[in-house]
Amino acid sequence: MGAKTRRELPLHLMIVPGLVFIILFSYVPMAGIVIAFQKFIPAKGLFGDQQWVGWSNFEYVMHLPSFSQVLLNTLLIAGSKLILGLLVPIVFAILLNEVKNAVLKRTVQTTIYLPYFLSWVVLGGILVDILSPSGGIVNGLLTSLGLPKIFFLGDNDWFPTTLIGSDVWKNFGYGTIVYLAAITGIDPGLYEAATIDGANRWRKIWHITLPGMRMVIVLLSVLSLGQLLNAGFDQVFNLYSPQVYESGDILDTFVYRIGLLDAQYGVATAVGFFKSIVSLILISASYFFAYYFARYRIF
Repeated sequence: MGAKTRRELPLHLMIVPGLVFIILFSYVPMAGIVIAFQKFIPAKGLFGDQQWVGWSNFEYVMHLPSFSQVLLNTLLIAGSKLILGLLVPIVFAILLNEVKNAVLKRTVQTTIYLPYFLSWVVLGGILVDILSPSGGIVNGLLTSLGLPKIFFLGDNDWFPTTLIGSDVWKNFGYGTIVYLAAITGIDPGLYEAATIDGANRWRKIWHITLPGMRMVIVLLSVLSLGQLLNAGFDQVFNLYSPQVYESGDILDTFVYRIGLLDAQYGVATAVGFFKSIVSLILISASYFFAYYFARYRIF
């Protein structure tokens, strides 16, 4: 064993638990893809004598009246989360970086980071109480201002906005910390030189801070684009109801209802397979554009 191998061995060993996790929970379950092409009967087992139906499950899904609406909801909600999930942390990190009071800066960082550690089960209960049209704080405030009450979790016009806003609120603290770390890696000498040249604060942000964050922004954008069809099952499942299926039903909840509640396993697997193929195409395209425009590459 060479010196380089011995030196890097601990790093490779650190990867082993992650690799085992991915193999067990991501690659081994791929054997179940065959269910998408079968009229699956659980009693016969995964490798039993199942009836093969070819592309019938896919055709059935595509002709469902609700599927196009579900796909549109998924793209709208996930796309909005993706865009705002990138923009809000960038803006907030830049603004927070301009705060000179160290105590205030650390307090704000900790406060905005806390929701990231809470599960959607906990946050869902909090949001139900806060947004309740009968005794919620938000509607109480609206009533005191002479405005009508809003059923945030039961109105199809408001439910997608509630999903997007609450997701950004939960996760933007993590992104802010990441971008603040990128900002701290920028050479302070660049800011000093810009000050001598007479650049104001906004010029420094535009010509120094943002370019210094570029690689991190590209990296997170690439990683996020592959999740375009993941609109957040945990969040939607804990917040939605039949009243808002029209505007809040996404592919993951659609698969849950068809597969586990209606026991149409082949159809549910077909939807999941379709989603995986589209996600693979998106993440491959995002990696290509990241290399083309920013010369970013993983290997």
